[in-house]
Formats: sequence, structure tokens, C-alpha cells
Amino acid sequence: MNPIQDSARGLNQLEGYLLWAAEVEDARRQAGRFTEQLPWLTSAQREDVEHLYTAERIAASRASLTRICDRAAELRGEYEDRYRQLRVRCVAAAVVGVASGVGAAIVAILTGS
Repeated sequence: MNPIQDSARGLNQLEGYLLWAAEVEDARRQAGRFTEQLPWLTSAQREDVEHLYTAERIAASRASLTRICDRAAELRGEYEDRYRQLRVRCVAAAVVGVASGVGAAIVAILTGS
């Protein structure tokens, strides 16, 4: 790979890391807000609930992202197939058009028109 591609890949990885870190932090904040609604919990219980809530939220986020990535890969494949088909059709149409034009020119030359 060239340095530009390496840089782009590195930036994409950094962006992914930062987005995931933000998701984890958001899960922790939501867990804290959830346990604030349960004032009767002891400190240990609060920590346990926050830990479980955060873990569940992270698992749900991971599953959602996996589904999204899988669907994006499916769509990418579908679009690439469609693009290939369209490209073949366009090339075929261009070849037919050029052949028709050449054929018409030859007929015009031969008939003296």
C-alpha cells in the first residue's frame, strides 16, 4: 500500500476507536442515570447494576453494529454487481452504436449517397 492509503486506513481505525469509546462512555452514563433512579441500592449493588447495564448495552450496540456492517457488505456486493452489469450494457450499446455508424457509413460509400 502507499502512504496515502495507510494514512486513510489509520484515520478510519482511529475514528472507529473514538466512536466506540464514545458508545461505551454513553452506556456508562446511562447506567449511572438508571441507578440514580434506584436510591435504595447499596454502593455495591449500584456498582453491580451499573456494570450489568453497561455490559448489556455494549453487547446490544455490538450486535447492532455487526448487523449494520453485514448489511452494508451485502449492499456493497449488490451495487458492485449492478455496476458491472450496467458497465457491460453501456459498452455493448456503445459497440452496437459504433458498429451501426460504421455500417451506415460503408453503405453510404458503396451506394454513392
